[in-house]
Amino acid sequence: MEAVIAVVALLFVLFLALGAYATVKVIGAAKRGVDRTIDQARRTVEDHTLRAKSFAQFGPAGELAQLRLKLRTSMRATQDALSAGVTEDESLKESLALFHRLSAHGHELDNELKRLESEPDRTTLAARLPSLRERTERVTGSADSLRWAARDRARRFADDDLDSLSTQIDVEAGALRHWTTSDSAPQTPPPWPEAPAADSAAAGQTWPETPGARSAQEPTRPSITPPAPRPAYPWQKKPRPESTT
Repeated sequence: MEAVIAVVALLFVLFLALGAYATVKVIGAAKRGVDRTIDQARRTVEDHTLRAKSFAQFGPAGELAQLRLKLRTSMRATQDALSAGVTEDESLKESLALFHRLSAHGHELDNELKRLESEPDRTTLAARLPSLRERTERVTGSADSLRWAARDRARRFADDDLDSLSTQIDVEAGALRHWTTSDSAPQTPPPWPEAPAADSAAAGQTWPETPGARSAQEPTRPSITPPAPRPAYPWQKKPRPESTT
């Protein structure tokens, strides 16, 4: 009895532990989902704000907003392309590692551009814009290069697979239509008899014998042999002459 109680208590504790573990996992997944939703909403709001500033403001402030918007758009597109492609192509892991290093420079540049948006000294800001523009072009150029290389690689694999599939389909279609090749094959006609030699030309050309040819060359024979005269015996009566009246 005590053993049964111990087993039941152990199962109860095990179920409690499994329930707590599942609850923690569910809460963690929900928290990550909420965080992703909040981050995505915050990025969307920031992008719309930067787009509005780039159109509404003029001078260095408007150009800073354009640089931030260009940087964020390029980096996000490259991240999405590499993250989606690495699940199908393992060789993109190295490209993704390079992008992570580039992303650190991109975040640093984005933070600097964000701080400079509230800079009151417009003269100093205008003097620093050329270097900021060059850094932005270098980061976005590298990100675009990685993204387009990954897309070209995926398209190349898709084209190769399509060519191979088309070849296999053509072979299978030809095998399914095998009766067309067998029926349309030309049949060889029977050969003609060979021509006679030159020394036998006077004797005439020989052709395969036919019943008509044999009957033309050989004399006609009676189909029934006529009866031979019968011998006369002494005991036979002489035939009487027919009387004439």
